[in-house]
Amino acid sequence: MTKHTALIIIDVQVGIISDPDYPISEAEALLGKIRMLIDKAHASQAPIIYIQHTEDDQEILGRGNPGWAIHPAISPLDTDYTVTKKTPDSFHNTKLGEILTQLEIQQLVIVGLQTEYCVDTSCRRAFSLGYKTILVKDAHSTSDSPVLSALQIIAHHNRVLGGSFVTLIDADKIIF
Repeated sequence: MTKHTALIIIDVQVGIISDPDYPISEAEALLGKIRMLIDKAHASQAPIIYIQHTEDDQEILGRGNPGWAIHPAISPLDTDYTVTKKTPDSFHNTKLGEILTQLEIQQLVIVGLQTEYCVDTSCRRAFSLGYKTILVKDAHSTSDSPVLSALQIIAHHNRVLGGSFVTLIDADKIIF
């Protein structure tokens, strides 16, 4: 990869990972893969940007509530960036674009939650903004829906996004 690459970690927050009503598929494996990518990015001095979904204060993802926190297995360092958002689009009304411009980032490596919501929307927006975008195909997840299992949702989105909007690469093949 190039020196102009950043790791983008979308919504891996306590309140999403720990919601018993919507269990995230293979959550522990997901956290392990993201941790591995964080370590690789830090070793290569690639910037890491955490995206943190924020809802009204009384909600589980309200700013400052325990569920709003980034999951402790992948906690950011002081040198990492954190961007808060209120919509599925990590770019909409956030400072993400400004940070990427300041860092001269041209390529994004995207991981996180949830596949069919914020990951999908952010991948499509990154493509529309001209970023070369890599979706780590085994490092994004979701929960089962009434219609499809989480694994079906993930496979479907890898199929739909791959080639048209993103390049798909397995976590163990990512090099920063």
